Amino acid sequence: MQLNIVPARTGLNWARQGIRTFWRQPLAMSGLFFLFMAVVSLMSIVPVIGGALALMLLPALTLGMMAATEAAEDKRFPMPGLLFCALKAGPQRNAMLQLGAWYALAFLLIMGVSMLVDGGTFARMYLTGANMSPEVVNSASFQAALWVSMVLYIPLAMMFWHAPALVHWQGVAPVKSLFFSFVACWRNLGAFMVYVALWFSLFIGVALVSMLATSLLGDASLLMAILMPAGLMVAAMFFTSMVYSVRDCFLITRADH
Repeated sequence: MQLNIVPARTGLNWARQGIRTFWRQPLAMSGLFFLFMAVVSLMSIVPVIGGALALMLLPALTLGMMAATEAAEDKRFPMPGLLFCALKAGPQRNAMLQLGAWYALAFLLIMGVSMLVDGGTFARMYLTGANMSPEVVNSASFQAALWVSMVLYIPLAMMFWHAPALVHWQGVAPVKSLFFSFVACWRNLGAFMVYVALWFSLFIGVALVSMLATSLLGDASLLMAILMPAGLMVAAMFFTSMVYSVRDCFLITRADH
């Protein structure tokens, strides 16, 4: 395993490669992403521990989307089982579950910090999907909790960005993978800033086009009917692009081949 330093413009290539690969198998990649979301949602409704279980699965399911991207890139149809490849019996399954446990713990700690800011309103909405009135959402304490959570989540995302691939494909220990992932993101910060800015712009663009289409049709009730599928498709493209950032940041010898 070797860390590579790439120019900032590489972030554009990651997104472009992800979009191109998505359109090689659009139905399959969309379906896998919907399955991803369905599994997380189903885990979340388990009483008491559901939220933690859903968080624990995220690294493994993210690795599954990377594996599906590679299949689509090779012009193979990515079967649903690929989404769960990191959870199949093998030497790396326990390590992946341990990585998931670290992710769940760190995320819940971030939510705990946000509770100190607004008394738990933001955390309750995020973890349980509780409905909040516009007055609560626009309150200073809620907004402060939102921004604190976002700022704290950035280093967490950096630690876990490459970690699933390093654990599953390279056999790196979970804690070491977090360190290597953070360093890779930091050393390639320019490329990741371009990458994130591009995807953020795409999501905003989809929202604006959806609103324009709704306005032209003269029916405001159609907004979510247009925005939701379009937004989910862009999210599926985003997950399809992730593996390309891992490839460019690390020269990896696959442990599962």
